[in-house]
Amino acid sequence: MAIATYHKKTIRDIDVCGKRILMRVDYNVPRDDKGEPTDLTRINGTLPTLHYLLKRGASVVLMSHLGRPKGERNMKYSLANLVPYLTRLLDTKVDFCEDCIGPKTEEMAQALQPGEVLLLENLRFYREEEANDKGFAAKLAKLGEIYVNDAFGTVHRAHASIAAIAEYLPAVSGLLLEKDLVMMSKILTAPYRPCVAIMGGAKVSDKIGVIKNLLPKVDRLLIGGAMANTFLHAMGHNMGASKLSEDYVELVRELLQNDIEKKIVLPDDLIVADKFDNDAHYRNMGVGEVPEGWMALDMGEKTINTYSAIIRSAATVIWNGPMGVFEMPNFAKGTEAIAVACAKSQGSTIVGGGDSLAAIDQVGVNYMITHVSTGGGSTLEYLEGRRLPGVDVLLEAEE
Repeated sequence: MAIATYHKKTIRDIDVCGKRILMRVDYNVPRDDKGEPTDLTRINGTLPTLHYLLKRGASVVLMSHLGRPKGERNMKYSLANLVPYLTRLLDTKVDFCEDCIGPKTEEMAQALQPGEVLLLENLRFYREEEANDKGFAAKLAKLGEIYVNDAFGTVHRAHASIAAIAEYLPAVSGLLLEKDLVMMSKILTAPYRPCVAIMGGAKVSDKIGVIKNLLPKVDRLLIGGAMANTFLHAMGHNMGASKLSEDYVELVRELLQNDIEKKIVLPDDLIVADKFDNDAHYRNMGVGEVPEGWMALDMGEKTINTYSAIIRSAATVIWNGPMGVFEMPNFAKGTEAIAVACAKSQGSTIVGGGDSLAAIDQVGVNYMITHVSTGGGSTLEYLEGRRLPGVDVLLEAEE
């Protein structure tokens, strides 16, 4: 595999000693009813950058969004509960500011000493954040001397803390953002072969652009989840009451007809149920045997074996999206099997998307995956070939 070139400056390219770093992170983590985080993957992903900065005598102001408070100060979406976890993970005191702009916030930021960390309140308590408001970005910029983006999951958005901020501070990437982009670019440039992509999930609309962009670049493209129902329906199979993306049937049919090399691989059999419920009656049936009123909720045994064999023999694997309704134990077998196959693959594996990450966590194989991408929408847009506003604004690396 050719080494993917990264053309943006990173924290390694600048002097951070004694500097106050304004760092954009993606701490939009899943939480329980009490607001406590239930998955620290995104926080853990930023630790290498934070350790790098703190060990070199920088102080760090962390800013993030959480949920969709719609520009209002809704304490349900407060970041305050993350402080104890950051304190433990960093083994240093982490202060919290109840706002993200204003005189008090500026005072707390400017008082930071080398090696100290300040976490700001939710950026989306202000409508100006999602509006990419320059005035709001200018207020944020007062909190630091250098801007670092280490939030791959947000760089597809043109928001104030991601795009406009770069007009006021020198902007570079953190180590996590760099790693995510380098790993993804390998898929699009010169991956080790055979290269296999696995696309799952519910909506064809979410993945059709990615599929069209990846198809010329991969050797096999495995389709699963409810998205596979639309592909099978486009081939003429009766899918009963299975969820379909009717508006995309013709586009999918055209895609299949143009797949001359037959790279697209679809299920041979399915787990079908008489209702959308874990306690439904279900059975393993061929793709052309779905009874009227029944619905496909997972891959069948034959498909699991076929897909797993292809994945295990691949040199490069990228997976995004579940293979079935894996939230229900009776229909999680396909997704879990793909997670295990990715872990056992002889090559490099990249897993992205919230449900796929939950799956590898569910079966306990996180540590066996080469790279766990913290990007959701950013991953898909990058693989689709789109420009990422949060990356475009970073300083170019010197040749």
